[in-house]
Parts: sequence; structure tokens; C-alpha cells
Amino acid sequence: MAYDASDPRAALAPAAATKTVDGPYAPADYAKFYETPPQEDADGIRTWLVRGRNFIIAYSDVTEGAVLARQDQPDEYVLLLPDPGLSATITAGAETKTVEGNSLAFIPPGESRITVNGKGRIVRLFTPRSTDLAARCSNAARYEAPDPRIPPLQDWPTPPDGFRIRDYTLDVPKEPGRFGRIWRCTTFMVNYLEPAPGPRDIRKLSPHHHDDFEQCSLVLNGSYTHHIRWPWTPDQTLWREDEHELCGAPSVTVIPPPSIHTSRAEEAGQMVDIFCPPRRDFSNKPGWVLNAADYPMPGE
Repeated sequence: MAYDASDPRAALAPAAATKTVDGPYAPADYAKFYETPPQEDADGIRTWLVRGRNFIIAYSDVTEGAVLARQDQPDEYVLLLPDPGLSATITAGAETKTVEGNSLAFIPPGESRITVNGKGRIVRLFTPRSTDLAARCSNAARYEAPDPRIPPLQDWPTPPDGFRIRDYTLDVPKEPGRFGRIWRCTTFMVNYLEPAPGPRDIRKLSPHHHDDFEQCSLVLNGSYTHHIRWPWTPDQTLWREDEHELCGAPSVTVIPPPSIHTSRAEEAGQMVDIFCPPRRDFSNKPGWVLNAADYPMPGE
């Protein structure tokens, strides 16, 4: 890890060593929704679908009254409402709740329905257990074979009071020593990073790597350059060139292990980091996960 001293992640404990995996590296994946047509376009909803090993991102442009329903949803999923002017009414089982904009909601497994109040954009996060969505992802073919570096997905514990619609405002003041604004559920961890006020100082970047999980970086506003490099191995045929990919909004970048990576805001913008399942190192930091009382960690 190489964090600037001002970065709260500099205080993270070093990760335990993991077993070395031989063989080719998985490539990074870039989905620039502003350059490609949506995978779904009907009933006032335009949805782009892209996936990583353990997650699916469904980014939608929606109109007033649009309905997004799930039948037999196998696990908990996420609804992100980044804009204050758009809200949603969620029904899951016998519960109905209206969630305001500029918020995040976790929606239970089973049957659910989202009715949009307003016009704008929403983001939903699913695991590939939602096989109907996984099959329609623009990069589905890339994930047909397993990656030996990433273990099978395992959910985190169910809340003690069971599944229900849980929503949280994104309007959380910045706090010294806390990294971003982090929430978790049984399937996902979402870090709604502090917005970039402008270009990031090139003297204070944060190159780091993950041994056994992907990072998904969702750009909602502005533009970011993702700098990615892969470690050299004795077998030069497996080496990959460094990448310096400029991604505007909206876009998704899937960063595979064990690549070294850091992202630089090129202008004022908003990025969201997504992990599936939740990260234990972030969860171990007191105060970092804002809804830790609602969702226990494994072993608690």
C-alpha cells in the first residue's frame, strides 16, 4: 500500500498474506455508458447493465412513474438515488416505504417493486445470482469462466431483526479520520466517496492493491483517470501493459486483483466505490461503516 499520510487508509492494518495464484491476470473492464446504447429500453426506463465477478451494476435513466420490479429475487440488493430531486416508493413483501433522493436503500430478497417519483437516474446493485440480469450484461462473456484469485461469494450475516427496507441519507458530514461514507448489507459495501472539488493533487495519489477481491468504481459526475498496473511474474508472457483510462460519467470500471491501482479526479466529480461482499478491513475500523449496528460482521 502507498497512501499519503493524510489519507485515512494509511492507518489500515496490512492485509494477511494470501496464497499466490499462478496463471494469467484478469483484465480491467471499462463500461462507458455515454458511448454505448442501453441493454434495456422500454416503459420509460433505459438501463445499462455491466458486471464484475460478484456484482452487477444496473444504471438507469428513468421517467416519472417508471416501475422496476423483481420477482423471486434471490438475495438483498441495493438502490442508490444520487439526485435530491428524485425519490422512489419501494414495496417489498408487506412493507411499503417512500425513500427520498440523495439516499441509499437496501431491499430484501423475494418480490419487490420500485416506483419512481420524478425524472432522473437511479442505480441498482445485484449479485450474479440474479441470473436474468447477469445474462444481459454487456460484458457477460468475460465472466463465463471462474477466476481462481477470487473466492466464491459468501453473504454476510442477516440483521438480527431480519430483512426489511432500510434507507440512509447520503448527506453525512465529513469527519476527520473516516474514509468516505460507507454502508454495508449482507451482499454489498458501498463507499460514497467525498466529492472531488477539482483535479486531484498528483502528489497525493493512493496506489494500492487487493489480493482476492475486485473493486468497482462508479463515476456519477465529472471524470476520473484510473491508473492500473499488474505485478511482474517470472513468466513475461503473462505481463500486462499499464493502463491510464479516462472515464467520464456515467461509467463503471472493474479493477481486478492483484492489480495496483489509483484514480485521479480530472475535474469536480463524484465517484462511488463498490465491493461485494463487504470488506472486513473497512468494517474493522471503528466508525467507518455508518450502519454497522444494523448489519453484524461474520462471527459477531
